[in-house]
Amino acid sequence: MEITQGAEKAPNRSMYYAMGYKEADFNKPMVGLANAHSTITPCNSGLQRLADSAEKGIKSSGGNCQSFGTPTVSDGISMGTEGMKYSLISREVIADCIETCANAQWLDGLIVIGGCDKNMPGGMMGIARVNVPAIYVYGGTIKPGNYKNKDLTIVSSFEAVGEYSAGKISSNELKEIEKRACPGTGSCGGMFTANTMSSAFEAMGMSLPFSSTMANEDSEKTESAFESSKVLLNAIENKILPQQIITRKSIENAVAVIMATGGSTNAVLHFLAIANAAEVQWNIDDFERMRKKVPVICDLKPSGQYVTTDLHKAGGIPKVMRILFDEGLIHGDCMTITGRTVEETLANIDSKNTGDRIIRNFNEPLYKEGHLAILKGNLAVNGCVAKISGVKNPYIDGPARVFDSEELAMEAIIKRQIKPGDVVVIRYEGPKGGPGMREMLAPTSALVGQGLGESVALITDGRFSGGTWGMVVGHICPEAYVGGNIALIQDGDRIIIDAHQKTINVALSEKEIYARKDRWHPPKKKYQTGVLAKYACLAKPASQGAHTMPTD
Repeated sequence: MEITQGAEKAPNRSMYYAMGYKEADFNKPMVGLANAHSTITPCNSGLQRLADSAEKGIKSSGGNCQSFGTPTVSDGISMGTEGMKYSLISREVIADCIETCANAQWLDGLIVIGGCDKNMPGGMMGIARVNVPAIYVYGGTIKPGNYKNKDLTIVSSFEAVGEYSAGKISSNELKEIEKRACPGTGSCGGMFTANTMSSAFEAMGMSLPFSSTMANEDSEKTESAFESSKVLLNAIENKILPQQIITRKSIENAVAVIMATGGSTNAVLHFLAIANAAEVQWNIDDFERMRKKVPVICDLKPSGQYVTTDLHKAGGIPKVMRILFDEGLIHGDCMTITGRTVEETLANIDSKNTGDRIIRNFNEPLYKEGHLAILKGNLAVNGCVAKISGVKNPYIDGPARVFDSEELAMEAIIKRQIKPGDVVVIRYEGPKGGPGMREMLAPTSALVGQGLGESVALITDGRFSGGTWGMVVGHICPEAYVGGNIALIQDGDRIIIDAHQKTINVALSEKEIYARKDRWHPPKKKYQTGVLAKYACLAKPASQGAHTMPTD
């Protein structure tokens, strides 16, 4: 109404008339549709029909649809290259795009449609900042590929590279896995980052029940987009705002589901940033608090057996939430975008196990505690994140193999220069040092493919893909670029990682650490202009979410 009512707004209305608006339309809510459709990645190439369905839902429910684009990058395609440095940065760009369009156009509501990893948190950060009625529509998961009666995901291709380099599979088998891993559109199929975040958004109340685990190609996903629009118009009418939904309690619900489903390490980084955007008090230690309370009850890739479409068939996130609710681990009084509370939403959900092994009974978990552990020690004074599900050796004491970039580490791995017991250290890949915190899926998958997933640890101030498993520790803070102790490690130094005690240390005296720090000099900035340079200047530490914030 700010830009359509009153005689002085005649020029504004003229612009709308040019797009086919009628006089009666100026009394309808202006609803923004942030559409991340692109043909850059299969995660997003199936979004347009969802956007079309959502637009129909907006118009049939009495709203005006104002569609605009948001960018995306493909983590899977850019992985292992300089292009991956733009991945986390794209989260900030997406949030900025949504804030810019929504506030500039005085939108009355928002529906955000996204698929790939950073579409999710970037969209939610934008929603939280703008704080007009909004709903998130996830583009949907990909269906599994298959080779030799084995389900495949994109991670299968990365691991096959390691198997090929170790002589375990032929070039023909590598090619067959490569061609079959991604059979169609949708986001990567395990409980990787995109599916982790979609599940968490549903648990938080910002998406429709069951919508987070649907396959992109299935008709129910298109129908859900239409229904989401109708729900949004109701939220606009009833003034249900994101910051009424995104609260400390609802973030606890989201993190409980992340732990129960064995979700991605990236969720730690993203929820710190989302909480900041929503002005909710939440810090890195809150994840450890939740981890101790919530077991892993879903057997999902990458550390388990099944994919997200299997979870959907088994009852989806509502069933997981109902199991946790019955144990007092979900806040039932949280409001959702539908206008119903979580408890009301779960009222008719059956928590009984029907015999499948995808969602376990609460008293028969895969792991008795959550899998995302916050470690601290002289290597990570401000904390780091370890994914400890499926790890047979939670204690590693080994010599450091130090690399100042992902490429150097990958070269050593492919040349079979990493041995059992080694601790691979990849540094200068943090928020400022990368810049952009590249994901280390290529090196971790190559190690797994070579059979070293259980015997070699990898630590970094960068990130890991949601598809990573094994003894991996990321988000080490302070990062190397700002003089964190990870910058001081030398080849052969003993690194001790104890997942049970939640510690990570290098076996050096304080005197030696200070002596090395005196000799250390910060590296030159890698980029002087453009978005990478801007991000390096504005990025907060990983322990705070690595979001951008102007300096004082």
